[in-house]
Amino acid sequence: MSKTKDSNSVYLQPAKALDEKIAYIEQVIGKSDDLVQRPFSFGRDHTIPAALLYIDGLVDDRALQKMMAGAKHTELSVNNPMEDIQLSLEEIGHTEKALTYTTILEKLLKGNAICLTEGSSIAIAIAIPQFSERTIAEPTTETVVRGPREGFVENMRVNTSLIRRRLSDENLWIESMTLGERSRTTISIAYVNGIVDKTLVEELYSRLKRIDTDGILEDGSLEELIQDSFYTPFPTVYTTERPDTAAAHLLEGKIAIIVDGTPMVMIVPALFVHFFHNTEDYTQRSDISTLIRILRFGCILIALLGPSLYIAVTTFHQELIPTGLLGNLAAQREGTPFPTFIETLLMELTFEILREAGIRMPQPVGQAVSIVGAIVIGQAAVQAGIVSAAVVIVVSITAIAGFVFPSYNIGIPIRILRFAFMGLSASFGLVGICVGFTALLLHLSSLKSFGIPYMQGFTPFVLKNQQDMIFRAPKWMMKERPTPGDSLDRVRNRNKRPSPEQ
Repeated sequence: MSKTKDSNSVYLQPAKALDEKIAYIEQVIGKSDDLVQRPFSFGRDHTIPAALLYIDGLVDDRALQKMMAGAKHTELSVNNPMEDIQLSLEEIGHTEKALTYTTILEKLLKGNAICLTEGSSIAIAIAIPQFSERTIAEPTTETVVRGPREGFVENMRVNTSLIRRRLSDENLWIESMTLGERSRTTISIAYVNGIVDKTLVEELYSRLKRIDTDGILEDGSLEELIQDSFYTPFPTVYTTERPDTAAAHLLEGKIAIIVDGTPMVMIVPALFVHFFHNTEDYTQRSDISTLIRILRFGCILIALLGPSLYIAVTTFHQELIPTGLLGNLAAQREGTPFPTFIETLLMELTFEILREAGIRMPQPVGQAVSIVGAIVIGQAAVQAGIVSAAVVIVVSITAIAGFVFPSYNIGIPIRILRFAFMGLSASFGLVGICVGFTALLLHLSSLKSFGIPYMQGFTPFVLKNQQDMIFRAPKWMMKERPTPGDSLDRVRNRNKRPSPEQ
């Protein structure tokens, strides 16, 4: 790899014929079929022979036709004709001079057209990219009833513009760099200068500069290379499809990482509580948002501990069940061949299979498989005497509670840990659940995201952050931003309490 780079770093030689320069570039790129070369000339008398090189499908063909048609009308001076050529090409798109073959190949593969001329050591890269891209649409993973309907797309510049529309501030700084020896993926780092903690920016750049890999094809590859801890199922990098969510995090002193070619924007640092917040929490009134948040946090316990509590109570602690309900459960258990743990485990595995099948199959078919399949299989299992009806009810409620989470990423570790808690409850009852839950809290408290405690606000306890944790205070009460570090500008709201007198 390094030899190829060194050989391509040579400068263009003016003594080399135009055909030799083209042949060298074709040889390096493997004489690929999508590399197009088109000869033409500048000047009324065809004074300077030239050629255009570009990758078919990456550039705007109509702009090229317009440029080549106007090339013969270019007025060329005797002293510096290349300056006149570059000025004429500026009418088509932004131009840059390229002096080495490395620069030429980099620009060529990024969707630029390369103009080579006879007898010159300068190539001109013309930025006229034209990619097939998806139009802006409503995000599929973060839907809201009240709020914007725009979502990020695979074009990085479109994504940065969507953030710029919401933060028209000169302190919104967007810096770019290239990662991947072969993919040469462009990523942008966005933050609000004056709000963000500079040590966070330095830490992010230090982690990005340590990356040495062939390719970064999507955000997931980059997330694995910059996250704090690998030995945890919990995500320490927040991802979102919504520009308004990204803008809100930037105003809290976070950093957004935008990877070209993916519609997901990463936010760092990420706190545990943020995975349970939603854009709609801020478009609704504070009392409504607070009630919905309490419901979400309650669903964490249901999705995590629902089946394990049922196993523990029915297996070890029957005295906790009311007498009438205990009789009904005992009647349902007659004839079932498996213990409660095996019953629950079978139903949970069946539901996970149906969930994955519904995701991977075409959308219309997938919905039918996940909904009808769960109903039919559950009913058939009860009638066949394989599982009891109570187990089907518990597993169904647990599954529905898992869909309440706004972030898909946080649901995955809860699904994994659910099976661990089921094993603990089947072995040790409620004592096993208490021990496992304590170990889980200790693990979460030990995690960090870019040096910031994962459970910040809860442990260590930060009083001012409680206005936007489980409860959501009215906007006029949230005076300071919950910046996860040192910030020059902490005040974000100077409003007073609204009153009829005002």
